[in-house]
Amino acid sequence: MIGNFIDRAGWPRIIIGLFLLGLFVAAPFVGVRIDTSLSDTLVRFGMNGVMVLAMIPMVQSGCGLNFGLPLGIIAGLLGATLSIELDIRGSLGFLSAMLLSMPIAAVLGYFYGQLLNRVKGDEMMIATYVGFSSVAFMCIAWLLLPYKNPTMIWGYGGAGLRTTISVGDYWIHVLSDFLSFQVGHLFVPTGMFLFFGLMSFLVWLFMKSKTGTAMTAVGSNPEFARASGVNVDRMRTISVVLSTILGAVGILVYEQSFGFIQLYMGPFYMALPAVASVLLGGASVNKAGIVNVIVGTFLFQGILTMTPSVINSVLQTDMSEVIRIIVSNGMILYALTRKVRLKR
Repeated sequence: MIGNFIDRAGWPRIIIGLFLLGLFVAAPFVGVRIDTSLSDTLVRFGMNGVMVLAMIPMVQSGCGLNFGLPLGIIAGLLGATLSIELDIRGSLGFLSAMLLSMPIAAVLGYFYGQLLNRVKGDEMMIATYVGFSSVAFMCIAWLLLPYKNPTMIWGYGGAGLRTTISVGDYWIHVLSDFLSFQVGHLFVPTGMFLFFGLMSFLVWLFMKSKTGTAMTAVGSNPEFARASGVNVDRMRTISVVLSTILGAVGILVYEQSFGFIQLYMGPFYMALPAVASVLLGGASVNKAGIVNVIVGTFLFQGILTMTPSVINSVLQTDMSEVIRIIVSNGMILYALTRKVRLKR
C-alpha cells in the first residue's frame, strides 16, 4: 500500500511535501504563526489556481506546456482596464471584466493556435516566443491606447497607462470576501475556492465531453485520432483557445485579491510559476489533470510563503524578497529540468 502511494506520488513530491510540512512544524519554534502562514498559503492558492488550471487543455491536446500564457493574461488585463474605463464597480465590474476579456482571449487564442499548428514538435519554444513578444508589444500599446480614466493614466502626461493600477475603488476582493470567514488569524477565502472549484468542474466536464475526449486522443496519439476521423488541428486550436481564456480569467482572480492591475512587464512573470506548479503536481508534457493542479499549486505557493518567513525568523533579518526569488526560481528550475528528463 505504501509502495503504491510512493509510486503514484513520486519521491520528488513526497520530499517537497515533507519539506513543507517541516516548515510548518518548525514555524512556532522560531516565532512564526502557523495560522497566519497557512492563511497566506490559502490566499495564494486561490489567487493562482485558475492560471495553473489553464495548463491542462494544451497539455492534454499535445500542444505541451503553455509558455504563451502571457497572451491570455494580456486579454485579462485588457478586460480589467476596459471595465475600469467604463467605471463599472463591485461584482458587476468584475463580471464585466471577465465578459470583456473572454472574447479578446478567444480571438488571440485562435491565432495562437493556428501558429502552433504550423510548428508541430516545437510548440513550447514558439509559445515562449509568443509570450515574450506579446508582452513587448503591449509595453508599447499600453502607452498608446486611448484610455481616459484619470485613475489609470499618467498624471503628468495625460496619456498612457500607469505601471500599476489600483482596483480598490472598483472590484477589490469581490471573490476573496464572498462567504469568507476567519478563525483567529486564519482567513479562509471561500469565494476564491468556490470559483476555482467551479472552473475546475467546467474543465473536468469539458474534458469528459465528446470534444474533450477527442482532444485527449489527439494528445495521446494524433495519427490514430486522425485515422478515426478527428480533425487534429481543430482540436489543438480549441485547446489553445480554452487555455487562453482560462489565463484571462485567472489573472482577474489574481488581481481582485492582490488589489492592483500590473501592466507592462507584469504578464512576463506569470507563466513560469504556473508551468512549475503543474509540473510539481505530477503532470508531464503530455498529461495533466486537476489533481496535479491542486497539489502543485499548494506545494509551490506553500513553500514560497513559508520559506522566507521561517528563514527570516531564524536569521533575525528581513530578506523576504531575496529568499522568495531564490526559492521561486529554484522550484521553477527543478520543475523544468524534471520535465526535460521525462521527455527524454
